[in-house]
Amino acid sequence: MTNPETNTDNTRDLVLVRKFDAPCDLVFRAWTDPKALAQWCGPRGFKAVGDKLEAWPGGRHRACLIAPDGEEHWVGGKYIEVEPPHRLVFTHAWETATGENSPETVVTITFRDSGGGTEMTFRQSGFDSASSLEGHGDGWSQSFERLSLFLGTESEGPDHA
Repeated sequence: MTNPETNTDNTRDLVLVRKFDAPCDLVFRAWTDPKALAQWCGPRGFKAVGDKLEAWPGGRHRACLIAPDGEEHWVGGKYIEVEPPHRLVFTHAWETATGENSPETVVTITFRDSGGGTEMTFRQSGFDSASSLEGHGDGWSQSFERLSLFLGTESEGPDHA
């Protein structure tokens, strides 16, 4: 498995591109089926527990990523666009210990047929700091490694397609 293409030229956007040897509908479903999402979402060693996943425009999502030490990290947002099996757009914000939310970002994921598989382009926009962008890049990259294992495929960056 190779590293994904990462583009952080714009300090407010994170772009990760992965190719999976699985059809678009299967990769899309891994993002929109609560049981599937719980199997791969989160960095290595984390457990994902879904609270809500309403994959339709205006629907809400909320989940908890539980760290190996038991620390809980709650995240949620709202779906803006859901176009099976090619596009998802949703907001993303962490819940803080004070009950407030972190600054909201927007996640846009496109799924494109590519050589019998799927090229997934993930863009998260609107970070308030370079350190937040970097932390999310590490977390999502590990999640996508787990997604590849869940799909039973090898994934690679587009320069190795």
